[in-house]
Parts: sequence; C-alpha cells; structure tokens
Amino acid sequence: MHATDTLPVGRVRDGALDLLKWLALLSMVLDHLRYVGLSLDGLYVPGRLAFPWFCLAIAANLHRAPNASVTGHWRYLGWLLLFSVISEVPYRWFIDDADTLNVLPTLALGLLIARGWQRGALVDRGLALIALTLAAVFSTQLMFGFFGAVLPLAMLLVVRRPWYFSVVPGVVCVAANQWQVLLNSGSAVALMGLVTCLIAPWVGLMVLRQAKNATPPAMRRWAYALYPLHFLLLLVVRHALA
Repeated sequence: MHATDTLPVGRVRDGALDLLKWLALLSMVLDHLRYVGLSLDGLYVPGRLAFPWFCLAIAANLHRAPNASVTGHWRYLGWLLLFSVISEVPYRWFIDDADTLNVLPTLALGLLIARGWQRGALVDRGLALIALTLAAVFSTQLMFGFFGAVLPLAMLLVVRRPWYFSVVPGVVCVAANQWQVLLNSGSAVALMGLVTCLIAPWVGLMVLRQAKNATPPAMRRWAYALYPLHFLLLLVVRHALA
C-alpha cells in the first residue's frame, strides 16, 4: 500500500488516485482478515485486488510526474525501504508461516524497474537492471515473486491506453499469484481469485478514469505506517478471538 505515496507534482491532488489507494488498503485488510482465526476463506477473492491496485497507484504516480526531481524520487523509494524494514517484524508475527518477505520490497523493486523504463537515464536504467536481476534471483523470497516486481511496469505501459490493453498487466498479475496452484485447486474461491487477478488492472483503470470527482481523504506519507500497524491490530483481534 505504502508504495502509493504521491510524488510531489503540485498542490492539486487526484481524487481518483486517492480513492484507488483507499480501496487497495481495504482489499488488503479484507485479505488479511483470513488470518484472524475465523472461517473467512472467501475474502481471498477481494484480497486479490490489493497488490495490483498498489502497483497501479505506483504507475499512476510515475505517469503524473515523469520529470519529478531526483530528490522526490529518492524520497519515494526511501520511505518504501524504511517501512519494508519496519514492517517485517509485525508481518512475521501475524503471518506465522510466512515464507516470503513482506510486500514492500517487491513494490520497491517494481518502482525502480518502472522508473528506469520511464526515465531512460543511465543511472535509472542501471538501477532498473539491478532491481530486475534481484527480482529474478530472489523471486522465491519476494511476495508475488518476479512477476510481482514487473507488474508496476506493466501497469505503467497501459495506464493511458484503451481499456483492452489491461489484459497485459492482468496476465502478469495472474502469473504473480501462483496460478498453477490455484488452477490445480479447482475450488470456486481459487478460480474466482484467478479471474479477479485478471480483471483487477482493468477495474483499477476504470476507477482512475471514472472517479475524477471523488474527494476521499488524501493518503499522504503517514499512510506508510498503516501497513505495520494493521498487522498489529489484526494480531490483537486474533488473540481476542482465541
């Protein structure tokens, strides 16, 4: 979620983008409610919207500020990396059997990859290549793996294209969500989850394009703290229900 902090582009905020961020946050919380000890497996389906919508928010931020200052770019990445570290402990407390890092390192690599393609400068391209290599080498340690790290770039490529181009990031999103396991499961929840992954980019693009008059609360840098905090709050809920 927290990779969605808006790069400085002036005083005017995009209400549709803030709405997308809040919806992504809601989807993430719904997904993680499955771990509080109740029978809520069906929440896996709306939970599949969270990660692609965070990636789309990164792409939208980059698209809105293609010439953002170097300082703004590094500040954006710095907040991501800082809360990647801060969030790891509460993430491990809440997800007992976690076999990957929390989601923020994946988003940080995704930001570098998308930014490198967009900017084209030697330093940006070099960092993007390093990030792409890290994503490939440590794919099993990253939440959503290699394809999760390239999803922000896939989103950036289609952010202003006709809606049917959203099938490209949709396929990347499916690849990032262990599609073989879901397909082999054959359960209704698994199959609906696959469909949700496929259409999530299109739905997110529709929010960005159709909700221009939305006026949700602005999601600023304080929103990074919601990621580790929501793990701690849900951990309290789980202990209360035990």
